[in-house]
Amino acid sequence: MSRKKLPIGIQTFREIREDNCYYVDKTAFALRMIREGKAYFLSRPRRFGKSLFLDTLAELFAGNEALFRGLYCHDKWDWSIRYPVIRLSFGAGISSGRAEDLAVRIRELLKQNARRLGLALEDASIPGQFSQLILEAEAKFGQRVVVLVDEYDKPILDNLTKPDLAREMRDGLRDLYSVIKDQDAHIKFAFLTGVSKFSKVNIFSGLNNLADITLSPGFSNICGYTDADVDTVFAPELEGLDREKIRYWYNGYNWRGEAVYNPFDLLLLFREREFRSFWFETGTPTFLVDMLTERKVYLPTLLKLESSSELLSAFEVGAISTEALMFQSGYLTIAEEKNLDDNLLFTLTYPNREVRSALSSNILERWVGNPQKAVQSRFALHEALQANDFTRVREIFFSLYASIPYNWYVNNDIDQFEGYYASVFYATFAAQGMDIIPEDVSNAGRLDMAVKFNGQVYLLEFKVVEDEAEGKALAQIKAKQYADKYRALNQSIHLIGVEFSRSARNVAGFEVEAA
Repeated sequence: MSRKKLPIGIQTFREIREDNCYYVDKTAFALRMIREGKAYFLSRPRRFGKSLFLDTLAELFAGNEALFRGLYCHDKWDWSIRYPVIRLSFGAGISSGRAEDLAVRIRELLKQNARRLGLALEDASIPGQFSQLILEAEAKFGQRVVVLVDEYDKPILDNLTKPDLAREMRDGLRDLYSVIKDQDAHIKFAFLTGVSKFSKVNIFSGLNNLADITLSPGFSNICGYTDADVDTVFAPELEGLDREKIRYWYNGYNWRGEAVYNPFDLLLLFREREFRSFWFETGTPTFLVDMLTERKVYLPTLLKLESSSELLSAFEVGAISTEALMFQSGYLTIAEEKNLDDNLLFTLTYPNREVRSALSSNILERWVGNPQKAVQSRFALHEALQANDFTRVREIFFSLYASIPYNWYVNNDIDQFEGYYASVFYATFAAQGMDIIPEDVSNAGRLDMAVKFNGQVYLLEFKVVEDEAEGKALAQIKAKQYADKYRALNQSIHLIGVEFSRSARNVAGFEVEAA
């Protein structure tokens, strides 16, 4: 199989097909949706291929047969019918950050669609113009209209730190989307996509015929690349790359079905031929880090959070759960689900090495108030553990905590949160991609953290003391015999008791013993 062009940053189906780019065929999903329903909603994180899928639908309904030759849908679609397509995208956002400019943007989008369809809109309210566009498009083309909305929620998400403005954006969008319900008889198909899932009551205004396929197992891989896609479509790009390492770094996003890779990550990997946090680097999750800081989240718990399907779907301005925000934005994914008397309980975790390491690094830099020192510390930790130099490990963390500026503590009260000290410790390990088991449960109790690295096991227990070290952390590891469950690995086991001084805001005790 010959190599093709990597469609990096290309969201246009026509360009991908005409320029001989790699393309993962998603048209089977398109046909299934069209045949089984009428109006859909899908939430996926940024850069997951939502825009490309919408563009594929637009070309399909427009009847551009040549673009689909060789694809699944080609001999299963009636190419003689051409439907009028209305496309609304808020991907560019509202740059001014003013609610009144949302109305200006919506009117621009409606006029652009009218011009493309050869129609003219009268002066009217936004719902009035949208309704007119749908009705006149149907009358002109003799077919019901297709409505495709991309990044439906971006004007709201861009203003989450300004709740009043976000609510104004939400209300403006609700007036627009209500037309889809009102004009249902004139619509052939409707599809809305975005990152978050806001309440239907507050954003879709009674649009109760909208089928939410976000957590439908059969649509888990509607966006993104599967393992099979990587091994077949992208087979020419795999030479010289460690296939298992690709999985470890980038696979793992799951919406109750087959796990997928973020397309952006893989395409950049194939171009650059090195493993980096490509997706994470395209958007700094400032709001997310701020939220984790404000809520004093104990970072190790992010490796294993539990949530209901209702909580994951609850996303409201001013009332966003940690689980919902991190799941919908792609920083956590579904690792396991349980059905308890028809109530779904999900266990969430990081999807892969990229997200776990990059987010931990980002949080570490923020929580110690000294980004340069945070970076130095995590790389130094890697080298020290490789040499089992525990004196150096203690020095690294003592120096890290000591480097935190006094005014950072003055401006933040996070150091009053006992989990802060252990969270910084955890983040330093996690940022280096080490295999970590937080709150590791055994029949004797629950260890704070186990780390597997370099063919060895490190068992850590944390305690916060008022002033001087008391030796209780190491004593607990030994008394509870936490090492017993790891002896079958036949690896060196190190017991590490760490005690933090509340008054000194630093490591007070650091004891290490071999098990």
